[in-house]
Amino acid sequence: MFFLAPSAKIIGMPDTEPDIYFMKIAIEEALIAFNEGEVPVGAVLVKDGKIIAKSHNCRESSHDPTGHAEILALRSGAGGDCRWRLTDATLYVTMEPCAMCAGAMVNSRLGRLVYGCRDEKGGAVDSLYTLLSDTRLNHQAEVLSGVLAEECAELLKRFFRERR
Repeated sequence: MFFLAPSAKIIGMPDTEPDIYFMKIAIEEALIAFNEGEVPVGAVLVKDGKIIAKSHNCRESSHDPTGHAEILALRSGAGGDCRWRLTDATLYVTMEPCAMCAGAMVNSRLGRLVYGCRDEKGGAVDSLYTLLSDTRLNHQAEVLSGVLAEECAELLKRFFRERR
């Protein structure tokens, strides 16, 4: 399933090869978080077919409530490009972003978001809120959801199962 913001262009197939390729890299980042005892979420920021930033959750190790994979990738990608507007970039994330992360995507003018599994308890893109398609805000982004969703969800389930 995928959602396109009103201003977005329709793309051919929802699960394109590049989307799967970059989501696999985001899953690798999530595995790093898993092995570090962090909630296994990974993010990869791509511009012109090249990775400009990648990260994983590190709230516990950094003692930073904003240490979400998405925030870290957006910061790094914008800083490396010496500009805060990311209209020509795609962010790949293993789990549907929360309100904080979706808000950062609106503020960075992110062009496109691709995410794996939904977050029914905290998702702010499709599940609880629809921040990236809300026309009351000053920016909307194209959204593709469900790319390698089962793999992304299974890693999260495994993480929480092992902690109980």
